[in-house]
Amino acid sequence: MPSKNSRKIYVKDGHYHVYNRGVEKRNIFQDIQDYKIFMRYLKDSLSTLDKSKIESKEFILKGQAFKGVPRLPKNFHGKIEIIAYCLMPNHFHLLLKQVENDSLQKFMQALLTRYSIYFNKKYDRVGSLFQGRYKAVLVLEINYLLHLSRYIHLNPSEYSSNLIGAYSSYANYLGSRKTRWVKPDFVLNFFNKEISPEFKKVISYKDFVENYKNGSTEILGKLTLEN
Repeated sequence: MPSKNSRKIYVKDGHYHVYNRGVEKRNIFQDIQDYKIFMRYLKDSLSTLDKSKIESKEFILKGQAFKGVPRLPKNFHGKIEIIAYCLMPNHFHLLLKQVENDSLQKFMQALLTRYSIYFNKKYDRVGSLFQGRYKAVLVLEINYLLHLSRYIHLNPSEYSSNLIGAYSSYANYLGSRKTRWVKPDFVLNFFNKEISPEFKKVISYKDFVENYKNGSTEILGKLTLEN
C-alpha cells in the first residue's frame, strides 16, 4: 500500500509513484518529437556521465570567439533509478527509486523545468505547463508495487492496443528493448519466485500484465490525477 501521508515523504531507497498532467488537462506531448525529447531528458539525467566525451564548442560573446564546455544538464545517475514509466498525451507516470536521500525532488524539478522550457519555446507559449507540483506517493508493499507496474504498463491501452510500441518501459520488461537507464529487474525478479498465493498461476510478467484475472484497482485503490 502507499504511505498514508503519501505526498512528499522522502526516504532513502524508497520507491515512489510519481505522476502529473498538463495544466487544464492539456496535452504535454503533441507529437513524436515531444515524446522523444522527454525520453532524452530522462536518459541525460539517469545515464552514466562520461566527461571524456564532452567536446568544447565555440561561442561568440561581444563579437569575440571563445571555446568552452557547454552547460550540462543535472545528472542523477546513482541517485535515482527508474523502475517503470509511461508517457501519455496529457500526463505521465514514473515508478522511481530514490537511492540517495533528497534526490527525488531535485531530479523532478530539473526534469520538468527543462522539458517545460523546451515545450514553451517550441509552441511559443508562456506559463506553467504542468498542473501544480508533481505527486509523489511512497510505496510500502511489494504487492502494491507490482500492481502499480502493471497499471503503468496498461495505461496506453486507453489509446492503443500496441502496448509494446507505446512510450513506456513495457518493451524493456519483455526483453524486446534494452535501455541501460531503465531497471526492470527489481520487478521481474519477483516473478522468478513465489511472492504470494495469488501469483501461483502467473507464468510470466507479460501474462501478469495482459491476462491476470483480477484488475489492479482493488490493490491500488483510486489512482487519480484530480488532486
